[in-house]
Amino acid sequence: MEFAIKLAQFLLSLSILIVLHELGHFIPAKLFKTRVEKFYLFFDVKFSLFKKKIGETEYGIGWLPLGGYVKIAGMIDESMDREQLKGEAQPWEFRSKPAWQRLIIMLGGVTVNFILAFIIYIGMTFYYGEQYIANDNVKDGVWVNNPTLEKLGFKTGDIVVSIDGAKVEKFEDINKELFLAKEVVLNRNGEDIKIKFPENFISQLMKGKKSSLINLRVPFVVSGYVNKTSNKDAVKIKDIIKSINGTTIKYADQAAGVLDSLKGKTVPAIILRNEKEVTINLKVNDSAKLGLIFPAGLPYDNIEKLGLYKINKVNYDFFQSIPVGIKRGCDELASYGKQLRAIFSPSTGAYKGVGGFGAIFSVFPSTWSWFAFWNITALLSIMLGVMNLLPIPALDGGHVLFLLYEIISGKKPSDKFLERAQMVGFVLLITLVLFANGNDIYKAIVGK
Repeated sequence: MEFAIKLAQFLLSLSILIVLHELGHFIPAKLFKTRVEKFYLFFDVKFSLFKKKIGETEYGIGWLPLGGYVKIAGMIDESMDREQLKGEAQPWEFRSKPAWQRLIIMLGGVTVNFILAFIIYIGMTFYYGEQYIANDNVKDGVWVNNPTLEKLGFKTGDIVVSIDGAKVEKFEDINKELFLAKEVVLNRNGEDIKIKFPENFISQLMKGKKSSLINLRVPFVVSGYVNKTSNKDAVKIKDIIKSINGTTIKYADQAAGVLDSLKGKTVPAIILRNEKEVTINLKVNDSAKLGLIFPAGLPYDNIEKLGLYKINKVNYDFFQSIPVGIKRGCDELASYGKQLRAIFSPSTGAYKGVGGFGAIFSVFPSTWSWFAFWNITALLSIMLGVMNLLPIPALDGGHVLFLLYEIISGKKPSDKFLERAQMVGFVLLITLVLFANGNDIYKAIVGK
């Protein structure tokens, strides 16, 4: 069932993005009286799941969910339909239109992607408002459970003061900023410590087994058992371990240090169950573990009920939501631009983390969440817009590059040149797709 929910969210998000992107090409094409022969959601290799011709356009749904397309008459695109170019150019064909009209048609898709992302962020700001934990409120520091960060000098209990010279205002922003950080200032026991990040930090990070960087320090809330004999009789799901063998356990990360000296022993413990403290006995195995699973993070509702951190809540009316949503969209766009620069810099090793459809699928939650769905869809819309603007023939950016050359120079590249460029771009694009999805397969095999 969880797989089905993830798949449904993935396909719905993909469908919205593809249809609206292609509409961005379709609408200006029709406005400029350019014939659109096909409008497809997903690719119809050999056959389609559904198709219907309305007027001059065939609308359909393909079976291969790797994208979608509009086939515009008289345009050299991924279909590589050379036959349509053999005759004289017709008034309704793309190649007959002025360069400025062709440029608008080609920019339509990415324009819609960016507009969609900003609309979603504005809508989410208006509907959900903002919830965040101020970094100043994280008095006892963060929980560091990542070997790569530990090797750099991070320790649990450190307070993140600034990243690359900018003060950290919201705890939620820390992990995103750390991925591309160059220097971080930590406060440890009242003393500021500077940690410089190596250029290949992302590469080092991907070699580790932990995907998260830092987390909030949270209580030991039991969420499951490693096996049937792991203190299952003594402890129930949602119990909170308050002390072990007389030592107070405020945060889950403190348990490891306490258990190190109790290997193989049965010790008294105090747990909080249904808001009442209960004394039980816990068995510590030879690996200094309890065999209990606790969450790395807790929902804000639970955090608030436990009185751990102050949750800042800000509600906006519709007009207030507009600048806030636009700012968030701009921040996400800038952040993705930084990630893309890192990916194209071999020294960072960030290219090793590039993912394909498997990686996109994995970010959707296994339970239906409209908040998560729209948040992910907005980010994917930005990513789709930026990727399509790359100056690679076969992508919108490649067509835009040649059109700008034509507008500036007054010379139109020959159809033969455009065909060859399209073929080179298509091969490059396929290579990138295979590389990204190959990374997904590799990660699945090695279990990372």
